[in-house]
Amino acid sequence: MLAIKRQAMASAAQILLRPHFLAALTTAASARAYHSKLCKSSDEAIKGIKSGDKLLIGGFGLCGIPENLLKAIARRKDIQQLTAVSNNAGTADYGLGTLLQSRQIKRMMSSYVGENKEFARQYLGGELEVELIPQGTIAERIRCGGAGIPGFYTLTGVGTQVETGGIPIKYVKGSSNIEIASEPRESKIFNGRKYIMEEGITGDYALVKAWKGDELGNLVFKYAANNFNGPMATAGKITIAEVEEIVPVGELKPDEIHIQGIHVHRILKGEKYEKRIEKLTLRRSDSEEQQLSPAMKQRIHIIKRAAREFKNGMYVNLGIGMPVLASNYIDPEITVHLQSENGILGMGPFPTADEVDADLVNAGKESVTVLPGGTCFSSDVSFGMIRGNRLDMTILGGMQVSQRGDLSNWVVPGKIIKGMGGAMDLVAAPNSRVVVTMTHNAKDGSPKILKENTLPLTGTKCVDRIITDKCVFDVVPGKGLLLRELSYGNTVEEIKAATGCAFEIASDVAETY
Repeated sequence: MLAIKRQAMASAAQILLRPHFLAALTTAASARAYHSKLCKSSDEAIKGIKSGDKLLIGGFGLCGIPENLLKAIARRKDIQQLTAVSNNAGTADYGLGTLLQSRQIKRMMSSYVGENKEFARQYLGGELEVELIPQGTIAERIRCGGAGIPGFYTLTGVGTQVETGGIPIKYVKGSSNIEIASEPRESKIFNGRKYIMEEGITGDYALVKAWKGDELGNLVFKYAANNFNGPMATAGKITIAEVEEIVPVGELKPDEIHIQGIHVHRILKGEKYEKRIEKLTLRRSDSEEQQLSPAMKQRIHIIKRAAREFKNGMYVNLGIGMPVLASNYIDPEITVHLQSENGILGMGPFPTADEVDADLVNAGKESVTVLPGGTCFSSDVSFGMIRGNRLDMTILGGMQVSQRGDLSNWVVPGKIIKGMGGAMDLVAAPNSRVVVTMTHNAKDGSPKILKENTLPLTGTKCVDRIITDKCVFDVVPGKGLLLRELSYGNTVEEIKAATGCAFEIASDVAETY
C-alpha cells in the first residue's frame, strides 16, 4: 500500500512540473474575475448620499482633497443639512468651502478655520455650527472610529475649555451670545496625571482622494496627501475613493498599499484635477529678504534667533506662521529632523519654482520640500509621534503667554477664530520643549506677556522659552520669568515697560541677536 501511495505522489509531481500545466495555472490566475468597485463618474459614486448625513472628508487645506466628489455634491442642491468632518474647509471658493457657500452644511467638525473668511463669517454670524476639536484628537477619534474603539483618554486639552466645556459651537444669529456650547469632558487620573476622554468618530460616508488605486479599492497616497485621507478611509460606513490613476489589479505591490480594499466600497478615476496650492511659497534669496516689509523683517529677526535653539540630531515640530520660517535658517553644520503634523518627517526648506509639488505642503498649507531620508504618513500616525514624546522641541506662535508659561494662541472670542489646529496636542506632550515666538507687544502696544492670560488657553504651564523681537525669557517652574537675552538696541528698563508682569534678570543678560 505504501509503495502505491509513493508511486501516485511521484506521478502527480511529474504532471505538476510539466510546462504546459504550469502555464495553464498562471493563465487561470491572471484571468480571475474580480468584483469591481469602479464607478464611471463622481455623480454615480455619490448616489445614496442624502440630507442630514455625516461625511468624513479627507485632505488637508487643499492638499489631497476629493475635488471631484465635492463638486458632485455641490451640483446636488437637494442634499442639505450635512455634518462635515474635516480638518478644515478648504478656501472660500474651492474644496469644501464651496459647500459652505451653497449652504449645504449644517455643522463642521474641524480643528482649524484658518484663512477661510466665509467659514469664519458663517460661524461668528450664527449661520453655521462649528465643533472645534484639536487636530491630533480629531485624527485619533477618526482612527478609533474606524478601528471599532468607542473612546480613549488623552492629555490634549487638559486645563482648557476642551476639558471644561463652553467652546461656542453656534452663536445666536446676529449676536455674540452662545446658542450651543461644547460639553465638559470626563477625566481620569493615570500615573498621577489628568487625562480627558474623547469618543471615536464614524461617518455615513467617507470621501477620500488617493494617487493610485485598483478596482479592488486598494489605495496608494502621494507624499503629504495621505494626511486625513488614511484614517477617514477606514471610518466611513461607505467609503468612496477618487484617484488620479486606476491601475490593473496586481500592479500595486502588497507592501506599498496604504489603504486596503476592504475599507473602500466605491472607487473612480477623478474626471479633472486642478490640485491648487493654498499658499504657494518659494525660497527667498538674501537679496529678496532685504526688500521685505518691516513687519516681515521683524518676523525673520525673531525666527533667526529661534533657529539657534536647534541642536544636532533634534526632532522638531514647527508651528504655522512665523515658526515654520525657521526651516530656512538651520545651521548647515547640524542635522535637524523637522516634523510637520500633516504627515511629514524630514521636511526641507521652501521649494524653488521647479521643485513645487501640490502634494507637498506643510501644516500652514505652504509648499515645501522633503529632504533625502524624509518620510510621509497619515495625520493619525503623525500625532502618535507627538503624543508618544518622540519630539525634542516644538516652536509655536503665540497671542499671549503668562508668567507661569500658560499659552493662548487660537482664538479671540467673538472676533478672531483660527482654531486650535495641532497646537494643543503639541504643548501637551510632556517631554517636548516648547518655545514660543511672537512680537513682544500687540499692534496697539499692549503687552502679550502677562501675569494672567485673558484669552482662552491652548495649554497650561507648557511654555519653556519665549523669544520676541525685544528679548528672550525662560519660564522657570514655580518661580516665573527669567530674562536671558536682549535683542540689539533694547535695555532692561525698556523690557520692563513693555512687559505685563514682573520677572527676574539673569546675571549674564546681554544683547545677543
